[in-house]
Amino acid sequence: MILNWQLTLAVGGGAAVGLGVFLVVREALPATPALGPALRRLHQPPGAARVAPAGRSLDWIGGFARWLRPPHRQLALIDQTPEQYALSVLLSALVGLVAPTLAATLLFLGGGSVPVVVPVLGSLGMALVAALLAHRAVLVRAAAARDEFRQAVCTYLDLVALQLSAAHGPVQALERAAAICDGWVFDRIRESLRIAQMQMHSPWDELRELAEKIGIPELGDVGAIMRSSGREGAQVHETLRSRADSLRDQIRTDNLARAEAVTSRLDIPGSLLVFVLLGFMVYPFVARL
Repeated sequence: MILNWQLTLAVGGGAAVGLGVFLVVREALPATPALGPALRRLHQPPGAARVAPAGRSLDWIGGFARWLRPPHRQLALIDQTPEQYALSVLLSALVGLVAPTLAATLLFLGGGSVPVVVPVLGSLGMALVAALLAHRAVLVRAAAARDEFRQAVCTYLDLVALQLSAAHGPVQALERAAAICDGWVFDRIRESLRIAQMQMHSPWDELRELAEKIGIPELGDVGAIMRSSGREGAQVHETLRSRADSLRDQIRTDNLARAEAVTSRLDIPGSLLVFVLLGFMVYPFVARL
């Protein structure tokens, strides 16, 4: 009877590992470019919702992604689809589910024995922890990307102001400023401006939609300022520079608050070390009593 349930655990663990390897290999293989969704994104009417890029994901992964309620803004910021997020969470949970089972199987093959409740509870607990860690990794990546995006927006504001000072028009200033710098942030901005040009939209409206999609309101401020320049003919280069300076001050304040929070957390191990040293000093006197 003991051999049966241990053999069942071994077979189940092997099957789960095989499924995980199959899903990883399937996603790693190069997929055929999906031209249909790309054409629909380029030719949709103004104000219409963006169509998510289609990949070689299965239908059940899409349903699982909707059930998970992924953080859409964070995923859009790091250029990841909800299906990829769901797949990463699922694979992490499978790894956490299989690891205790494999450990119990190896222990059994080595001559040991554990109660059946230990690998079962361990598998469930590890699966939950692994899924939470995968979710946390997405949030951490998105937070780092948000900080980098905000710093790039400061540079973009200054560049647009310089282009306006050089007697370029609002649309041309946005495009020329985005073409100067490299990096994934400016790639996203150039892509948004290119879509606006192909669909004959206002570039500031496209920047505002991108800001709402990825959760970067500072980029929406660029669109709002340039909208007043395009509609009213206002000279806004000083406004752009002022907004860049205020954004730098805000980023500096946020970094200072983050550094102070880290410093305050470092006081805890220092206090514990003082108590440990005090214990070593007091122990000889206590031991003599």
